Amino acid sequence: MSLQPVGQFPAYRPRRLRQNAALRRLVSETQLNVSQLVLPLFVRSGRKVRKPINAMPGVFQLSPDELVREAARAHALGVPTVLLFGIPDVKDAKASGAYARNGIVQQAVRRLKKELPELLVITDVCLCEYMSHGHCGIVHADQHGGKILNDPSLKLLARTAVSHAEAGADLVAPSDMMDGRVRAIRAELDRIGFTDTPIMSYAAKFASAFYGPFREAAESTPKFGDRRSYQMDAANANEALREVALDIAEGADIVMVKPALAYLDIIHRVKTEFGYPTAAYAVSAEYSMVKAAAANGWIDERAVTLESLLAMRRAGADILITYAAADVAKWLREK
Repeated sequence: MSLQPVGQFPAYRPRRLRQNAALRRLVSETQLNVSQLVLPLFVRSGRKVRKPINAMPGVFQLSPDELVREAARAHALGVPTVLLFGIPDVKDAKASGAYARNGIVQQAVRRLKKELPELLVITDVCLCEYMSHGHCGIVHADQHGGKILNDPSLKLLARTAVSHAEAGADLVAPSDMMDGRVRAIRAELDRIGFTDTPIMSYAAKFASAFYGPFREAAESTPKFGDRRSYQMDAANANEALREVALDIAEGADIVMVKPALAYLDIIHRVKTEFGYPTAAYAVSAEYSMVKAAAANGWIDERAVTLESLLAMRRAGADILITYAAADVAKWLREK
């Protein structure tokens, strides 16, 4: 039985272009490329430290020497960019380790830029890992545990961003979700002379259950309450667009949606509405769930990971932040 013409597509047979891998590649609408990958890394003090993250198989807290080795291995596979998170030895109520000249991230940046000068280094700008209470801003204590003070926190965030730029960071990435932090950071970077240092803003960062394993990796679980008073409600899409618009107006050069896979609609709307370089962060639980299911033989880790990242690209993401970046780079080589 022959197919009948369908509307304006006479005798269209989609399967003609699906017959073999070469044809499928020829007409592929969306591409995964190693240049799009960013590898998050966790750095702590010491030497020869590779402390495994139980909830994230294959991910470690690394001392600076091991961090360089891990970054070099990923870079050799083609991963061009890393995103650094620091775990300090001491935490306090002013997050002093976040902006210390010899803080752990600052040490790591200097070492990476010296030993791997072609590697692009992004630094996460936040206070939670450095605060004794685990929140992303200064806390005013009250009967409920405390209230996050927005404007006083901006000064510490800006100071942290400048310290990262002074150490040699190529981009700074504020993740705290305080109102006005992009403007404060941009103004301080410009005032000090870092006018060419870009800002990648966690512009639409949702208060998500998908962050669970990260809390172990970054040792940043809040001592009281949660982060819902400053991270976004998962129910709100229009608000996400307003958040992104604000960050762009304040000077963000790249905007991010976090998490990624459960928020593909947000990625698509952000890219369609603004056309700015858009990053998608495949967060810790996205990684851990795939690892756990693969370890049980329930899924194909490689196929599921690549399909998930392809979905983020199809939604509009230009930049893919993933803990699987090194594996993905290897798999792309093998395709």
